[in-house]
Amino acid sequence: MAGLTSVPESQFAYVVVVSRRARQLMMGGRPMVDNPKNRKTSRIAEEELLQGLLEYELPAAPEGTLDKDGKRHK
Repeated sequence: MAGLTSVPESQFAYVVVVSRRARQLMMGGRPMVDNPKNRKTSRIAEEELLQGLLEYELPAAPEGTLDKDGKRHK
């Protein structure tokens, strides 16, 4: 799957993408936004995601894990 630049539909995926980017920023990564609105790394990462600056890949669901309604099993 190619890198995506839109905001993930899943709240879990949204949090994972933002938290991974925030860790990169904490380790010395440079912000991709010119003038961040906030100094917190999590807010900068969220701003980058909302502006479509982050690329990420969502893993495909394994076959046979969906029930009859098309929902994942827990």
